[in-house]
Amino acid sequence: MKKRHLVGAVALATGLALGLAACAPGGSAAADSSRPVSKDVSGKDVTLKILDFWQNDEGKWMDSVVSAFEKQHPNITIKRTTQDWGQVNNTVNLRLADPNGPDIALVNNGWSAMGTLAKSGRILNLDAYSKLYGWDKEIPDTIARQTQFTSDGKQMGTGSLYATPAARSSLIGLYYNKSMLDELGLAVPKTLADFEKDAAAIKAAGKVPIAYGSLDKGSSTSILFATQNLYAPADKIGDFVYSNGDVPITDTGIVQAATDVKKWADAGWFTPNYAGLQYADAQNDFLSGNAAFRFEYTGSLAFSDAQKQTFGYVQLPQVEGGDVVGTGASAANLAISAKSKNPDAAAAFLDFMASKTAAQEAIDHGFLPLLHSDLNIPTGNPELASEITAQQSLDKSNGYTPYFDWSTPTMLDTIGGQLQQMLAGQVTPKQLADAGQKDYDAFQAERAKG
Repeated sequence: MKKRHLVGAVALATGLALGLAACAPGGSAAADSSRPVSKDVSGKDVTLKILDFWQNDEGKWMDSVVSAFEKQHPNITIKRTTQDWGQVNNTVNLRLADPNGPDIALVNNGWSAMGTLAKSGRILNLDAYSKLYGWDKEIPDTIARQTQFTSDGKQMGTGSLYATPAARSSLIGLYYNKSMLDELGLAVPKTLADFEKDAAAIKAAGKVPIAYGSLDKGSSTSILFATQNLYAPADKIGDFVYSNGDVPITDTGIVQAATDVKKWADAGWFTPNYAGLQYADAQNDFLSGNAAFRFEYTGSLAFSDAQKQTFGYVQLPQVEGGDVVGTGASAANLAISAKSKNPDAAAAFLDFMASKTAAQEAIDHGFLPLLHSDLNIPTGNPELASEITAQQSLDKSNGYTPYFDWSTPTMLDTIGGQLQQMLAGQVTPKQLADAGQKDYDAFQAERAKG
């Protein structure tokens, strides 16, 4: 298999080497790191059970990857159990505790999901496989940190690898309606200053610059997190989210981002009556051509074939320095059950899910790839091509930041509520940040108690 280096990617820290210190009670680090591992998965017939949440078009992508893997390994059969995202996340702990449960499961990032599973020994420490397959050198550190935990579950973003990324990415950035920009003689923005100049011109023309609704707390934060990345270095945001305690929230760009968002609201750049507008309605407003821009998660907008010709996506560079930093992660992470009777075969499948084949299948099914740059990009889908260009700009700068709400189990709710209050004039950008710091400090105190 060809190396999966991202351009300019930094190798994982030496903390991914084999042989971590003994794990905490209930953990599995010592046993996992010491057991023999092998790439030789030929010979006996094996059935691997996988729990995933990929359905519809995503399910077709997964089926294509499974088919390619089974062709390469005819003695291994993949048996998928597919449920929606909520069902998988709500039941994965119990399923992995079952000796007859899945060999592989999609596991959500963060303290309450992957951290809990790592601490309880439900999922394998993958350090031995990381060294065997070269994941420790091929997966960039800004992606690998998202699936690292210490064996006691107390620290995220350091320690051992407990899951591997699929070769599909999910980002937060800026979507645009090129038809509206062309109609007004405006260029696709390349910087924040360009974006604000375009937005002002769009407002002056009597149109809506930004499709936005703040009624749903969680989804309303995408605009804030996307803008935050334009101000703070990736490592500052990462170190805050991974809770090393050394970086205050005011060093993560959130005050500057909140100031911008409030300025845009006061300028009348948002959809009228945005405070009462639901997430789906704001999306539909953008897709219907009623606004020029929308800050959104990739994969969340259902573009028609016609819209794929006229909409696009851009990852704006930072205000100072021009580095491209953006919230981005794998579309899902795959972990191996500690009870799997065939961990070597399961690791082979994890490696294949991160392969160039899986990434190309992602593009062929209309999804954004990860971990590879030498892929065939379709000429008939300009919208997807613009997303891939943006994603590759993050590759080049190794500029991926984790989702900011991973910093605590309650941060999304806290920041979403504060954002609503800020837009209503009830709190300032600094007070929004102070509330986030208070949430963070409270969580740090709980973690310190063990």
